[in-house]
Amino acid sequence: MLRNYLFCFKYKYAFLERLLLFYTALLNFNILQKKYMAKFDANSTLKRLRNRYRLVVMNEDTYEEVVKFKLNRLSVYIALSTLFVLLVGLTVALIVFTPLKYYLPGVGYGNAKQIREYRVLKMRTDSIEQALQYKQKYINDLQKVLQGSVTRLDTNKLDMPKAENSDE
Repeated sequence: MLRNYLFCFKYKYAFLERLLLFYTALLNFNILQKKYMAKFDANSTLKRLRNRYRLVVMNEDTYEEVVKFKLNRLSVYIALSTLFVLLVGLTVALIVFTPLKYYLPGVGYGNAKQIREYRVLKMRTDSIEQALQYKQKYINDLQKVLQGSVTRLDTNKLDMPKAENSDE
């Protein structure tokens, strides 16, 4: 009885020791995070987005200003996002509203009858190609026979010495 109690005490002690180590590690992580991690401040992020910048395009030879733009990060972000959305929309519209959709593999546009006809035609084409190859081979072999350029196969029976059975 005492032995079981001591075992349980050791087990509980080891568990408490591990739990204490875990909590100290977690506390140290929180301290390091507060000390070294940058804080997210929505106000400063909004200020950075609204800071004004000037983009100047200059002629390299004469250093003359050709074009001048006053920009901020927010306007550049909005312009690039709008351009991306327009390009994606234009691409989708081009595929959906033109016959290009029929050339996309695996899309399966068209009704079931057209798809069935396509499969039947594909099988017929393959069988016609195979029949054409067989006929071409037949014609080539027939021409060889008529021209006399057929190589004769050696069909003579060979006299082989019989193997001796040694049942010793």
